[in-house]
Amino acid sequence: MTSMHAFQYWLFTTLRGIKITVPFMRSKWGWPTAQIIHFLGLSMLVGTIFMFDLRMLGMAKRIPIGALHKLIRWGVAGYLLNVVTGFMFVTAAPDQYVYNSAFHLKMLFMTLAGLNILMFYSFAFRKARLVGPGGGAPFLAKVAAGSSLFLWTGIIVFGRMLAFHRPAVCGPHNPAGFVAGCFIK
Repeated sequence: MTSMHAFQYWLFTTLRGIKITVPFMRSKWGWPTAQIIHFLGLSMLVGTIFMFDLRMLGMAKRIPIGALHKLIRWGVAGYLLNVVTGFMFVTAAPDQYVYNSAFHLKMLFMTLAGLNILMFYSFAFRKARLVGPGGGAPFLAKVAAGSSLFLWTGIIVFGRMLAFHRPAVCGPHNPAGFVAGCFIK
């Protein structure tokens, strides 16, 4: 067993052992309720983040970037809703996630989005927040905004693919998923 297979098996068994969400998620209304809350959180997150990113890329120039940034707290609240409901999904059915390459790619894009946020607030935000009406965002802020739009769109796409996609098997009996079995040896 490769180290990736061992890690995935450990992750699967660990998540399967977390039983706190299982009774609710397996109830008649558990999964649909969690999906509704997840979608509301996603709407809050994407609605505010995309608006902010599009402003930095030059749309709605009459709005100061600093003023628009005040809405980001709603995006953070939406993200927290998604973390909680995402945890509920994964612990209720870890087999649907741990071995699914769409989940691997979603987590990769979420990691990259987190790094993008870190880079934006470390290097570009101080100058970007000072941009008033009619002004253009600094180059690094535009790069971060474009990256953010790309990454969050990818997260949404891979999240939707979770329900429909099952990985191709690159090697014989590949239980690790497409990314682990085809690219990580």
